[in-house]
Amino acid sequence: MKLFHSTYDEYYDAGVGEFPLPIRCVRNVALAIVWAFALCMWRARMEDERYMLERSDGKGTVIICNHTSMAEVVSICTYLWRRGRIFRPIFKSEFGSHRIVEWVFSRAGGIPVERGTADMKSLRRAQHALQRGEDVLIFPEGTRIRTDEQPVEVHGGFALMAQMGKTDITPMAVCGFRDITPAGKKVPRPKKCWMRAGEHVSFNDAPEGMKRRERSQWVEDLAVSRMYTLRDQLRAEHPGRF
Repeated sequence: MKLFHSTYDEYYDAGVGEFPLPIRCVRNVALAIVWAFALCMWRARMEDERYMLERSDGKGTVIICNHTSMAEVVSICTYLWRRGRIFRPIFKSEFGSHRIVEWVFSRAGGIPVERGTADMKSLRRAQHALQRGEDVLIFPEGTRIRTDEQPVEVHGGFALMAQMGKTDITPMAVCGFRDITPAGKKVPRPKKCWMRAGEHVSFNDAPEGMKRRERSQWVEDLAVSRMYTLRDQLRAEHPGRF
């Protein structure tokens, strides 16, 4: 890969370890800076992190999480970086309409997805990343959920990614990040927030006799259920925080 003349697709298709050395250095410096910022602002540490770190076969895992703020993306990504995990966030392809944003996301290791479609290119990229040992981070809600009254549409596909990569799904949840930017404000405030990982969901857990599509849906439903259970546990432990 070339430093200045590689296409976005080359970055999406390649492993992070194949990125040019200057790009990897800048990526690490940027992650170190935002990690220090996030640690001071939100002090969020991963609870039950053994579920995030357990890897038995050298493959990555599909991490799913509820979505309330861009701040949690920063906290999760820097957490994984600090633990030596290589991660590939899935992001909406709409961001690709801004060349600077797409340049940054591609060099950061992101993988774009066309929401509402069977985006096989994105699925294949995620599959290859998982097989290389890279984690794939995805927010199934597809957008930030700012109020409990906001309609939520869980986007499928992450279970198929795990199935194609022959790996597990790791559900996790966050709490408190919605509160850092009050309604009508744009500047985030320092607020204690929480992150918690849950037990892996494996395709081996599905009942026998299921067809491929049924098995994928069963795994997807269980993973989402565990994600929301973790979220509700955190909310119950920290009343009034979202």
